[in-house]
Amino acid sequence: MEKGGEAGEYHSKDFEWEFVKNLVENDPSLSHHLQEPHLVDSSSSFSSSVSKPWQDFHSRHSSGKFFKERRYLLKEFPELVLCGENTKLLEVGCGNGSTVLPVLRGSKNITVYACDCSSEALVRTKENINRAIATVDNFHSFTCDFSTSAFPNWLACHHCRHNKHCHHSGESDDTSLNEHCIGGVDFVTLLFTLSAVPKERMPRAIKECFAVLKPGGLLLFRDYGLYDMTMLRFEPEKCIGFREYVRSDGTLSYFFCLDTVKRLFTDAGFIEVELENCCVKAVNRRKNKNMYRIWVHGKFQKPFLK
Repeated sequence: MEKGGEAGEYHSKDFEWEFVKNLVENDPSLSHHLQEPHLVDSSSSFSSSVSKPWQDFHSRHSSGKFFKERRYLLKEFPELVLCGENTKLLEVGCGNGSTVLPVLRGSKNITVYACDCSSEALVRTKENINRAIATVDNFHSFTCDFSTSAFPNWLACHHCRHNKHCHHSGESDDTSLNEHCIGGVDFVTLLFTLSAVPKERMPRAIKECFAVLKPGGLLLFRDYGLYDMTMLRFEPEKCIGFREYVRSDGTLSYFFCLDTVKRLFTDAGFIEVELENCCVKAVNRRKNKNMYRIWVHGKFQKPFLK
């Protein structure tokens, strides 16, 4: 698949995941990807500075060179197009707006709340939206690192959005209001975001997403899969944990297998709806080289109230 191909190509099954697994396991030069490094709390030294590397990243790339709209998104997750009026979406880790923009283009019924740990990223998102769509009144952004902080209370229900005195902790004098704080968004998109969170923080981060979803709401997930070509490019010294790496700019990257994803989300209370590897073969025509991309695609539902 060449860069700039049609959106429909992005979700095709070009090969079986086991094919690349066998290639990796039989290549001695890639053996460091198969072993857990002999390090103690290797990622802990990076945990306290997750936001700063991304802040620096978006400051360096303010020109928008790295912006690429995710055109495949609405085909992979048609729920975002078919939704009814007054639908609310929380995009976690919006980056430069590559997810937000196709969603805003695709549906006029949806209100998008987008957050990122980097305030610079939110500036880039607003610039890209204004450049592509001009004025929109169904987009709102805020800064939040969901791996260390709770989402704001106003996101949880309609009443909280208009009443700063409503608290989920039960501090409000009117307890009947707190009974309605059961989650306020219909969808959460978590696309290439969880992999940038330190591994030990992932369970907490997922529980935060669970907390702000309405009962019956969906979390839409896509992230780097085990043995994706991006993983295989990391040198041994960049490995800070099992399947966890640090880039030269300080940002983190984790590569998921299906079992790990299933366990993370079901342990947080979600019901698995869809979960599979998305395997796409890209071709570098200039180098005459095949590149095997592997992403994990998933949909998880918050149970309805009984």
